[in-house]
Amino acid sequence: MGQKLAENKMPTYKSLTLLLTIGLMTVGHAIADVSTVDQKQNAMADIKIATITKMYQQDIDDQGMSNPVVLQQYADADLQAAMQLEQEYFEKTQTSCNIDYDVLWSSQDPDYTQDKKFSITDQGLVQVSLAQGSDVYYELSCDDNDKNCQVADVVLDQDGKTLRQHLLETCR
Repeated sequence: MGQKLAENKMPTYKSLTLLLTIGLMTVGHAIADVSTVDQKQNAMADIKIATITKMYQQDIDDQGMSNPVVLQQYADADLQAAMQLEQEYFEKTQTSCNIDYDVLWSSQDPDYTQDKKFSITDQGLVQVSLAQGSDVYYELSCDDNDKNCQVADVVLDQDGKTLRQHLLETCR
């Protein structure tokens, strides 16, 4: 009778070992998936920061005199359309419906030599911290396939109002 009891317990141990092995393999895959996601997010953050850094460098090189303006060159189709509304409004009325300062530099008289720090917020926005004390936040739309990003919008204030919203509301 003792022999039969020992034989019945052996398959249970094999089953537990098998379940533990499968469970550990699943956990291993989950950890690998998380690190892959983190790597992709970090890579996309780097691409976003590189895009905004390049945009600022171009504006510095041109001393804000690019035509069309640098922001429009880096804007996606929706932001370009909103900026086009502003240009059409000006042609009709000879008055501006745009923001009364340079959005990139958060200033009417930009200091192109000031230090800047580029970072990514928890929301995935690119934050440009200017030496003058202002922060400018950019929302970017990116294409994963060709690793290309464009500016989708610029946050104008702490309430979350954006440049695109402003132009769509005031330039009609």
